[in-house]
Amino acid sequence: MIKINLALQGGGAHGAFTWGVLDVLLQEPDIEISAVSGTSAGALNGAALKAGMLSGGHEGARENLDWLWKKMGAQSGAGFPEWLSSYGPSFVSKALEYSMPFMMADMASRLMSPYAYGPFYSNPLKSIAQEFHYEKVCSDDGLKLFICATNVRTGKARVFRGAEISTDVLLASACLPTVFQAVEIDDLKTGRRDAFWDGGYTGNPALWPLFDQSLPDDLVIVNINPIEREATPVTPQQIQSRMNEISFNSALLGELRAISFAQRLIKDGAMKPGQMKDVKVHMIADDDLMNDLSATTKMVPIPAILNELKAAGERAAKGFLEQHRAKLGRESSVNLTEIYG
Repeated sequence: MIKINLALQGGGAHGAFTWGVLDVLLQEPDIEISAVSGTSAGALNGAALKAGMLSGGHEGARENLDWLWKKMGAQSGAGFPEWLSSYGPSFVSKALEYSMPFMMADMASRLMSPYAYGPFYSNPLKSIAQEFHYEKVCSDDGLKLFICATNVRTGKARVFRGAEISTDVLLASACLPTVFQAVEIDDLKTGRRDAFWDGGYTGNPALWPLFDQSLPDDLVIVNINPIEREATPVTPQQIQSRMNEISFNSALLGELRAISFAQRLIKDGAMKPGQMKDVKVHMIADDDLMNDLSATTKMVPIPAILNELKAAGERAAKGFLEQHRAKLGRESSVNLTEIYG
């Protein structure tokens, strides 16, 4: 049995790509998922995965993930011309990016605070987050689940686990501050009530909880925010989208550099065996697809596009297993020194 940890990035509706990756991994009888660290959409995927696993094993997890993304697709709202979906995610992304309604909504998010709506404000994700079976999500049984959110007061990441996880924690992990009001959560240790924003600012996802010696050495990152873009962004939309990608990847890159440094110390014999975990890093991604998309398709969960993203995730996961299955449990399939410095 190959035991792995999963690190699931956030990225709004692009998290449907991770849905496809998980669907493939759950059909592999020799792969066991021991722990998941997730942020934003990654947190939702992780919670659905754990609750489903405890309810009905791998098939239960697949069914629960299907439920989650059908619910997400229902949030797209009426009026979207579904015939546009037949042209594929890239076309829809560009069509939305330059559409007047989206540009007006984007401008409104920069000029208006989500607090301006007063009693009319509501978080559209709340109805979904409330339906999770938290007795299973928070259970000590099954895989370990870690969810990251950003403390607005301190600017630091906070990782929630076990009984700490709740509807508010899932909403906090996915709370974009220009779109949603901050989510307030009580800290039982300090007695303070703090506001939280999207975990992507400080850990997208947080890797350090997966360094625990009791967990497997293999860390599989499902990346949905492209690290590199060849073309220089020139339009306002492209510039804003790239700024968001860089911001939401910065914490991940920092942790990967730290892993790379530790790997060099272990390899050079500068550190005693067992003093630091020798993490084996793997990544499942489709940078070509994600480079064709923009922030628009993150914000609008169109059912047909979600299914396209799921299919892309399935292809990426199958390609990863074909190419790197033999490295699981043995060595990293990502050269951190060469790629990330």
